Amino acid sequence: MTKSALQIARAAYQPKLPKALKGHVKVVAGAATQSVADQEEIQKLFPNTYGMPLIKFETSEEAVNFPAMNVGVILSGGQAPGGHNVISGLFDGIKKMDPANKLYGFILGPGGLVDHKYMELTADIIDEYRNTGGFDIIGSGRTKLEKVEQFEKGYEILKELGIKALVIIGGDDSNTNACVLAEYYAAKNYGIQVIGCPKTIDGDLKNDMIETSFGFDTACKTYSEVIGNIERDCNSARKYWHFIKLMGRSASHIALECALQTQPNICLISEEVEAKNMSLDDIVTYIAQVVADRAAKGNNFGTVLIPEGLIEFIPAMKSLIAELNDFLAANAEEFSHIKRSHQRDYIISKLTPANAAIYASLPEGVARQLSLDRDPHGNVQVSLIETEKLLSEMVGTKLAEWKEAGKYVGKFAAQHHFFGYEGRCAAPSNFDADYCYSLGFAASALIANGKTGYMSSIRNTTAPAEEWIAGGVPITMMMNMERRHGEMKPVIQKALVKLDGAPFKAFAAQREQWAKETEYVYPGPIQYFGPSEVCDQPTKTLQLEQGK
Repeated sequence: MTKSALQIARAAYQPKLPKALKGHVKVVAGAATQSVADQEEIQKLFPNTYGMPLIKFETSEEAVNFPAMNVGVILSGGQAPGGHNVISGLFDGIKKMDPANKLYGFILGPGGLVDHKYMELTADIIDEYRNTGGFDIIGSGRTKLEKVEQFEKGYEILKELGIKALVIIGGDDSNTNACVLAEYYAAKNYGIQVIGCPKTIDGDLKNDMIETSFGFDTACKTYSEVIGNIERDCNSARKYWHFIKLMGRSASHIALECALQTQPNICLISEEVEAKNMSLDDIVTYIAQVVADRAAKGNNFGTVLIPEGLIEFIPAMKSLIAELNDFLAANAEEFSHIKRSHQRDYIISKLTPANAAIYASLPEGVARQLSLDRDPHGNVQVSLIETEKLLSEMVGTKLAEWKEAGKYVGKFAAQHHFFGYEGRCAAPSNFDADYCYSLGFAASALIANGKTGYMSSIRNTTAPAEEWIAGGVPITMMMNMERRHGEMKPVIQKALVKLDGAPFKAFAAQREQWAKETEYVYPGPIQYFGPSEVCDQPTKTLQLEQGK
């Protein structure tokens, strides 16, 4: 396999570890925990893994002999930079306990556990993947582990391979599955521990004990580099408005972090749109006003950042989509016989007046996407809606009206971008390389100490890695009950952008200035070698949250 110069140099990087994980480790148990909400229901569902204490690792003078054991690992859900380092940290951790310990990777996600597809991860394989992006060492998948027969099929192969602990690397849903699996194996006395690791570029798996999910740092730096490049182009040509959609369906952490790094003219935050009960027209008017104000100063250019999930946060759009889902599910047969050219009018005639008005105001293409493409559950595929084009088209229409009325004198031309997959498999930044390696190493320490139903936790992450605090947090502590497919289910609570949090406040304090002036920042590519202040910076979000 041909390697780039960076790959070769990067393979030699030795990730930094917290002091507590470097020598002999002792466990310090903290206070008992409870779930963030719905305590009684969660406790009833997880009697064996509820209320466990927080755990912190400290250095110890005493060597401890751990029994030899085999460990399994699964990559679950979408890719995030640093996954390979979690696995290499886990591998080094279990080999340090006993060189006879083995690590098995299940192929293509949780499905590999159920279908008994696996490979042993040996030192030569691990060494090929240290400090690299992607999940290609064993692949990933989105199979949900929720049925008893899946747990039992998994148990068969774990027993056959002598695996005593399983590490699931994933986001909130995958870690919810890890918790359910941990509870099931504990209830059955199968003697199999299950540990989770917090992964998602979206940044919505975080709380007091999990300061950030891995991959967020690298993905935001990758997107910010490209946004900076576009801003520079925008400021050079001075004739386009760039509408840039960024990943983050359920939360706007990525858009907010990229805005803090690049200072665009406009950044929309879904959570604020929902809190202020803004309509689609409110958003379009806001953007159009900034465009018009800049045009009045001769600046017919700018950049707009848009979170992927924006549409679902506009209360009126949410209500329209819900009514459309119900109506089209109930009238699918009748709708299929309506001529394509009459479908729009047919839908308008069947909706409640408020929703009919919104539907009628949408550009033709978007209206069609809302009424045609459904997912397997019969719902609108929101991620396919080109929000960046929807907004620029509606802004163009509004500006044309203003021009007629003499309220706008500029020129408006738009360019569109969507940054998603570009950031998910980038080579991890030094922060993510260190953080992920530490998470994997901490997972091995949790396993060594007989823990199950815990998520690996690394805190104090704005300090140098040496001072990071390693430990574990019971997954049940992060759970609440939510309605999923019509049933109440235990799930890890998603962390949305807090409008009273330091990162949003810092953004809100500066955005008017950024809208008027051209104050772009060009972060450039991720730096792996060089001075620490260039190479080892955590995200602006983390620095602001921790008052740094």
